[in-house]
Parts: sequence; C-alpha cells; structure tokens
Amino acid sequence: LDIFLLIIGALILIPRPVFIEYIKLSGNSIDNSGKTIKSLEENSKHRIISSEILSCLGDKYSLIILFSTLGSTLLLSSSDLLSMYLSIELQSFGVYILATLFKDSGLATSAGLKYFLLGGLSSCLILFGSGLVYFYTGLTNLESIYSLISANGLNSGTGITLGITIIVIGFLFKIAAAPLHNWAPDVYNDSPTIVTIWLTIMPKISILIFLLDLFIGGSSWTNNVSVASSITDQASHLAQGGFAIKNLLLLSSLFSLIIGTVVGLAQSKIKRLLAYSTISHIGFLLLALSINSEQSVESFIFYIVQYSITNLNTFLIILALGYLNFFNKFFDNKKKFRLGAYSDNKNIEVIDIRLITELKGQFLSNPLLSISLAICLFSMAGIPPLIGFFSKQMVLYSAMQSGYYFMSIVAIIVSVISASYYLKIVRILF
Repeated sequence: LDIFLLIIGALILIPRPVFIEYIKLSGNSIDNSGKTIKSLEENSKHRIISSEILSCLGDKYSLIILFSTLGSTLLLSSSDLLSMYLSIELQSFGVYILATLFKDSGLATSAGLKYFLLGGLSSCLILFGSGLVYFYTGLTNLESIYSLISANGLNSGTGITLGITIIVIGFLFKIAAAPLHNWAPDVYNDSPTIVTIWLTIMPKISILIFLLDLFIGGSSWTNNVSVASSITDQASHLAQGGFAIKNLLLLSSLFSLIIGTVVGLAQSKIKRLLAYSTISHIGFLLLALSINSEQSVESFIFYIVQYSITNLNTFLIILALGYLNFFNKFFDNKKKFRLGAYSDNKNIEVIDIRLITELKGQFLSNPLLSISLAICLFSMAGIPPLIGFFSKQMVLYSAMQSGYYFMSIVAIIVSVISASYYLKIVRILF
C-alpha cells in the first residue's frame, strides 16, 4: 500500500513539468506587426499568467508535496494515537497550503481558507476523540487498546466507544463522506485542477486505509497473522460493542450514495460533478468497510486501487484538454500569440476547464483524449467489461453475502442513476 500510494503520487505530478513548459512558452508574445517579441514579464499590460505562478510550481510546490506525501505514508504505518494525529496534521497542512499556493487566484485562496477552517474542525474532532480514549484507557498505543477491547469488550466503557466514534466522524469529515461533505465540492471546484488532482486522491487513500486498520484491528496486519483469522477475531470482539461504529459507517454510506448521486445530477461544472461522483464512490467504500468480512476487505482494497487510477486518469485528461483549449484559443495556426486577448489577467482559471459545456465537440479536435475520457467515465459508471464494474460487483456481492440487501439495492439504483450524468458529459464531449 505504501508503494501504491507513492506510485499514484508520482503519476499525479506528471503534469507539473508540462505546465511549466507551457507557461514558459506563453512567456513570449508577438505584437501586431509580427516583428517585436517581448517577454510577458517585461510587458505587464499583456500578461496571461503571472511569474509568481511559475515560481509556485517550482521549489514550493515540490516541498509541500513531499511533506504531504510523508504525512500520508506515516499515517499508513501509525500504531499510536499521537503518531496518527501528527501524521494526519502533517498531511493536512500540506494540502491546505497547496490549495492556496496560487495567490493570484481569488477562487483558489477562498477554497484554501474554507479547506483550512473545516479541516481544522475535523482535526479537533480527531484530537478530542483521541483524548477521550486516553482518558478512559490510559493508553495511546493502538495494539494495547485493541487488546483491552478484546479482553473487556467495547461495552465495558462507553467512553471508549464515544472516543472511537468521534475519531471516525473526524475521518469521515476529512474524506468528504456525506453528510459531512459540504466543503468538498466548493474546494475542489475553486482550486486549480493541477492541485485538485492531489486533493481528491492522495489524502483519501491514506485515511481510508487507516480507517480499515482502525476498524478491524490494525495490530494483526503487522504480526504475520493471516488476514482471514485476524478479521474473524477482531470482528467477534468488536461485535460486543462496536455496533454504533458500524451503524455510523452504514448511515454515512447510505447518505453518500444518495447525496453524491442525486445532487450530482444538477451540476453544470465539471469539477463539482466529479466531487459529487467522489462522494458516491466513498459510499461504496464505506459499505465495504462496514461489512467487515474477508471478502469485503478484499473488495475495499480493490475499489481503492481502481478508484485512484480511474479518478487520476480522468483529471489528467481534463487538465490536458484545458491546456489544449488554452493554446487553441490564444494561438493561431502559425503559433503566433494574439496580443491583448486576456490583458492583465493573472488568474490561472484561464487554463482550467470549469464548465461541462466547455468540453463540447472535443472529439473533433482531440479524438484520442476524448475516447480515453469516455472510457474512464464509463468505468466510473460501472459499465462492463471495465474495471469499475468489477469493483462495484465485488462490493455488492460481499454486501449480499452478509445480508445487507437494502444497502445493495440502494447502491444498484444510484449506480444506474449516476450513469446519466456521466453519459451527459460523454454526449457533450462527442
């Protein structure tokens, strides 16, 4: 899982050097006579992207990404409440700064502020829950807490149950699970796409894996115990008093499936729609997590892998289409810059695709990218024989095997409904 996290992070960073080259290329402009070439830094009246954005994508961007990645990898291996909290804060502060990195963009600044304030609230919940667990057990080591729960049962102390529940609520806040999702569409939509890719994928992978660790007893994964036996043992212990946590995850899964699908139908902005799509996928992941069987854990991990790859590919294609639209708009066939098209505009938003209607007719100009995007959207919708179908099938099969028929029916219905807004994008695309 560490290797997978780092590979996904490396793939997300692919657009950065391309982005820098595009900014450098647009740094030269040709005047109306076609004779004088001026640098954008020298000619402030005809500026499209400020030099500050170019510097932001340099050392600052790389350093913040490294800190955020370090926090994610440390969270995967955390075995103590204190190390868990410090790891998630290291990861979170990295993405807060990343969201506000482009200071010339008013939307990005407001998105980062909203992310910071609401992310701080979720961090407070996690710290408060950890404090409650420590108050009632005197322990911060997760393995010791699991042993105490297995010996006495979770019902022996309602404070432990309350503390773990509050920690889980804090994590649900951070992964934008409904009904704690309101911040996500605004933040994802207002951040530059090159930053949104990181925000939507990397923090979720580490937090979801840690939730899996927390829910089934993370110590058994590091003690060379078979997965099957560890899940059976921990499930029997958690069954004594962990129904509140299980019901919390099921309730959040139900809300995520319904809200992520129904509200997504009304969206006209591409990143807001993908944000609600992500919330719907979180519903499937939480359903697999709450079932807590060997088969559901396998489906959970498989779903994370396919979600990360498909979502990453979708955002990279949208970013590429945005670059191509930018150059098609401001350059003619001879690649001569059209002077004064967007004078004194320092916002990075000129590159990003924001509205779904901006994808209209892309198949005619970029057929390969359009077909790739359509395949990714079909996979998200769960259409066979694409990988998204098999991940949803595994989750639904494990839910049916464990007797969660109502949740399975809801998940199937919302999958069919959500296919309509994916098809809407494909229709506009072609």
